[in-house]
Amino acid sequence: MSPLQKMSPRWKVVTAAAVVLLAAATGCGSGSGDGGGKTKLSFFSWESEETMKPLIEAFEKQNPSIDVEFSHAPPVAEYIAALQTRLVSGTGADVFVIAAENKTNLVQGGFVKDLTGKPFMANMSKFNTETWSVDGKAYGMSISSWSAGILYNKDLLAKAGVTEFPTKWDDFIALCQKLKSAGVTPYYESLMGMPLTLAAMVGHENARQGGDVDAQIFAGKKKFGDLWNGPLTTFNQLFTSGVLSKDVVSLKGEQIVDEFANGRVAMIPAGPWDVTSLREKAPKMNMVFAGVPTPDGKPFWSGAASPGWAINAKTEHEKEAEAFLTYLGSKEGVTLFNKKTAAMTTTSDVTPVIDKVLEPNLQALKDGNFYLPQVAWPRVQDALNTEAVAQLQLMVQGQAKPADVAAALDNRLAQG
Repeated sequence: MSPLQKMSPRWKVVTAAAVVLLAAATGCGSGSGDGGGKTKLSFFSWESEETMKPLIEAFEKQNPSIDVEFSHAPPVAEYIAALQTRLVSGTGADVFVIAAENKTNLVQGGFVKDLTGKPFMANMSKFNTETWSVDGKAYGMSISSWSAGILYNKDLLAKAGVTEFPTKWDDFIALCQKLKSAGVTPYYESLMGMPLTLAAMVGHENARQGGDVDAQIFAGKKKFGDLWNGPLTTFNQLFTSGVLSKDVVSLKGEQIVDEFANGRVAMIPAGPWDVTSLREKAPKMNMVFAGVPTPDGKPFWSGAASPGWAINAKTEHEKEAEAFLTYLGSKEGVTLFNKKTAAMTTTSDVTPVIDKVLEPNLQALKDGNFYLPQVAWPRVQDALNTEAVAQLQLMVQGQAKPADVAAALDNRLAQG
């Protein structure tokens, strides 16, 4: 995920710390113009300024009567907290990102407009639209999908005498220990959000059990431990084996990507969003993607339809908001987004240009070997995600056992 970018002189960009102040001036209740006859359309995103600037400028060129005022907070927890603050205070942006962690709350709270049947939804993938739907109604426009695995520096592995990436988890742990013995930091993973590696492991276990375990959990027929205990125990071996230090709990995703770009760590969990910046920061790096190793040697990936763009139910600028989504979902807009992010776009009229390093990720999407808990959970996604992250941090610090994490999720689900 991209870090906060430098300030733009052209439009007002704010960090999450200032987002509430900006909201008071640029939210749904803002004026219809800036004195020059232009309508101000506020847009709150977890994509960075660097990513969205060319799309906004192109949209404004085609729609000279609309001024897009952009604000940003990094995903996931910081963005969701800032969005919630703005929406509850009645100062939410006209257009914003809808994510797996807050989809149900946004819909049930009446914060997002129903986009079902809107012309700009016609070219969207059925899978993507269904992901951002509740009770058959679409609330987010998603133009891409993603799968994330382990990105490794092939040259660093070669220095340790490793030529083939493992598919079994025990062999992956052995690889990490071999790298560590060779003086190479083997692996980093952030615990500031749901670990991508763990998500893939849970997905693998879900597929092994038939693919419908989450539905059974939410129907009261199974417990979280039936699905999570095995993956949690496996994931925790990163720490119990000494491969990963407990200090990684405080590392942010962008810090980990920088360590990888500078050649200070051999492997990291990553997705398409990391590729463009890594190509810029480390153009000569020989990097390769692989699925997350599993106990039975059948690699799996974390992944889902990408977060969608939603329209605030209380916007005073519905026409302008729909025009903005129309552009973002257009052939030109999707092509620009693909160029800036290396995203695996899924709209019907654009064939995405995929970096060669992402070919394994694309194949995982085609094979259906991907999973994300927050998408699989039909309700209380935000509360369960927050609980899971908090419990995982306790687990890696030795203050909770894998079974405790699963039990805490059961208790949180019971609270509704």
